[in-house]
Amino acid sequence: MIHAHEIFKLHDDYLKDLAWPENFKLKYQASNTINEFIEANHFFNTKLWNEEDLARRQKVSDTEIASNKRAIDKFNQARNDYIEKIDDFIISSIPLLGEMLGKQNSETLGAMIDRSSILSLKIFHMFLQTERKDVEVAHINKCLQKLIILNKQRHDLGACFDELLEDCKNGQRHFKQYKQFKMYNDPNLNPQMYSEK
Repeated sequence: MIHAHEIFKLHDDYLKDLAWPENFKLKYQASNTINEFIEANHFFNTKLWNEEDLARRQKVSDTEIASNKRAIDKFNQARNDYIEKIDDFIISSIPLLGEMLGKQNSETLGAMIDRSSILSLKIFHMFLQTERKDVEVAHINKCLQKLIILNKQRHDLGACFDELLEDCKNGQRHFKQYKQFKMYNDPNLNPQMYSEK
């Protein structure tokens, strides 16, 4: 099973690659390992981040923004699908998890991996802000302080992840996998979509 420092390294290594996520083949695709699902979740989080940035533009057409918003929905759905795949993999890999032993944790390990991916993106983009040459020193210093906090948050999340993983292996804690049931993307559940038929 994977540990937090390995997850952080996987996330960071992809973000350092200039080809990521465009024109990039998923390294672990169809390898049937947890890395495959972590990588795919991170891929869709990265695509989602980029579309969110594009959707905030002011000097483009409404058509372009609508396209960004549709892409955001698509990537967000895929991101959530891979959180569930990560949890499925973990649950099937830890026999004691199926027995629901010990205290219940409200958050799943897959959700924690997803949060780690988002923190990696925040750290990466905040670091880029510290490298800018077109801003005041005050901006750089403010971003450096934020970077310290983001790294601390990720460190703490990693410690919690490793602890929960060990507790699940030992039967001291468990989590349940609750499906997201995203309604807004489902044409049979979103009233604005099914009323268009």
